Amino acid sequence: MSKTLLYGATKIDETNSAYAPIDSLAAFQWKNRVFILFADRDNARAARQENQLLADRSALDERDMVVLKVSGGKVRALFGAADSLDGEAIRHDLEGPEAGEFAGYLLGKDGTVKLKLSEPITNGELFAIIDSMPMRAAETLKSDK
Repeated sequence: MSKTLLYGATKIDETNSAYAPIDSLAAFQWKNRVFILFADRDNARAARQENQLLADRSALDERDMVVLKVSGGKVRALFGAADSLDGEAIRHDLEGPEAGEFAGYLLGKDGTVKLKLSEPITNGELFAIIDSMPMRAAETLKSDK
């Protein structure tokens, strides 16, 4: 299983384009974390990932998540609201896989890519990664008060 975690404890070089906000998804910046699923509808890994994510809608909502599926040039919101998104622009901006190939990307509220996947991830793993992020930790502290 290939996972690339782009979030870490080191200082991020903000001049590096790998850490730049994704322009085609700017509408979500500072409001939502976005999980983008790339695949055609006949892809078994995509179906497994989609079912896994949607099995815990309350956890997605609690983490301000939007889940998008990009299939070809089309974008469909699986969870949360999304209007007028261009699948090809998202694929280009994320340097995503060829149409029909599976991949998953997690964007933080700052609009940058935090995780790239070539295999499905469990909700437990995904939520642990999100919950370890400083912004999420701050949100949790606020809600406890």
